[in-house]
Amino acid sequence: MRRVAALLAAALLAAVIGCGGSGAEPGAPKGATLVLDFQPNAVHAGIYAAEAAGGFGDEGLDLTIREPSSTADSAKLLESGRADFAVMDINDFGIARERGLDLVAIAAVVQRPLASVIARDRNEIRTPADLTGKTIGVTGVPSDDAVLDTVLRSGGVDPSSVHRVTIGFNAVADLAAGKLDAATAFWNAEGVELERRGIPIREFRVDQFGAPRYPELVVVARAGDEQLGARLTAALSRGYDVLARDPQQALDDLLGQVPGLDRSAQQAQLESLTAGQAFALGPTPATPHLDPASVERWHAWATEAGLLQTG
Repeated sequence: MRRVAALLAAALLAAVIGCGGSGAEPGAPKGATLVLDFQPNAVHAGIYAAEAAGGFGDEGLDLTIREPSSTADSAKLLESGRADFAVMDINDFGIARERGLDLVAIAAVVQRPLASVIARDRNEIRTPADLTGKTIGVTGVPSDDAVLDTVLRSGGVDPSSVHRVTIGFNAVADLAAGKLDAATAFWNAEGVELERRGIPIREFRVDQFGAPRYPELVVVARAGDEQLGARLTAALSRGYDVLARDPQQALDDLLGQVPGLDRSAQQAQLESLTAGQAFALGPTPATPHLDPASVERWHAWATEAGLLQTG
């Protein structure tokens, strides 16, 4: 139980940080780096809205937002001190802590799971039970197997009864080409793109088929950086206030700071996120607040699914 207690203590610490004052001091801003989990996209609109609103500067932060070269960058950069904050998939955060990294989650960027199993033919596959014997692609990321197994078991399907193939991050192309019956993917990204291509998909979102609601993406810092974390959380709150009031403004802020993004694609992704209430647990608490109870539910699921070790 020691690891469980340590992880939940980190979440509780994060809640305290998120609710406290910013701790910003007058004078020269503090330089800091935030590494994203992936290329900038609609999921990060609140972060870029905070930057456009001057939130980071007002909190005494001279923040640099960096794109990772790979999804494994975040923990390594935090560990080495080359980044102060990182947006991480909560499953990657848990695995990093089990490796012994002294990290804390200080905020939530997305308040519900984005992981899903996406079937390419909604008429042929109507329920998870219809996935029996099908060919299903996974990226090779450990959490994919936990997500797939959870969705299958929710429909009474033995996970060993499907043909599981590792496809990397080619779900859109492979599903569109008919190479797979289904694949693990994010409903806000690959799911949206497949629909834009006219593929008649059916989504099995993991929090609707066996898993609890938990924050998919969290902002992580090294333990001991509480004051700096409070500044960042206060600034993010401003950005997510913009997103809640005026999603189009937040989208414009993202597109204005990240040249080359396709407006129509990002518009569709943002609409899927806001329609699904991915940015809020309810009226309160609102993003970027990290709810300790939701982290506890995630930890129980991740342990039961074999993603994290017990004890």
